Amino acid sequence: MPYQPGEMFKPSAGFVFGGGGAAGSGPPKIEHRIGVQAPAEIIWDILADLPAWSAWNPLYPEAEGEIRIGSTLTLRLALPGQPERMINPVVMEWVPLEQLHWRLSMLGGLVTSVRYIEIEALGPNACIVSNGEIFAGLLGGMVAGRLRKSIRRGFTEMGEALAARAEARWREQGGAPKSEP
Repeated sequence: MPYQPGEMFKPSAGFVFGGGGAAGSGPPKIEHRIGVQAPAEIIWDILADLPAWSAWNPLYPEAEGEIRIGSTLTLRLALPGQPERMINPVVMEWVPLEQLHWRLSMLGGLVTSVRYIEIEALGPNACIVSNGEIFAGLLGGMVAGRLRKSIRRGFTEMGEALAARAEARWREQGGAPKSEP
């Protein structure tokens, strides 16, 4: 059942957004958002452990590198319905517990994109994770349009896998905030 204004948000339902692309409306953007019943710390710990992405991440089944501004990551991209390929994005920005942004340039800069994963804490034990990409460059809109369904599906699969892993880890830890001494 779709979300209705005024209704309670169901955390694991997930949302898909696909703005941009029309003349004058800004660059093409593809995004998936999902509610996660776990603290931002747990979600961030999972995201920050790049070598462990192979255990849970269907979109990037291989990830190497260091999360720091200017560093180059090595990721195997497995978009649904597309051949897998290695990409080497550069970390643009990261804020622990909040966000990871990287930039990818392809076809000699004719296609550029900013990929983001953002965590918005709704409370101590619940978050929204936004998982998306903004396309630019001379051919960015064309690539986003051609691959839109595959990219959305990949973002959805990654978001659901991240939510499942974070919620399972939170349950393993007792599912309650740690008591303070």
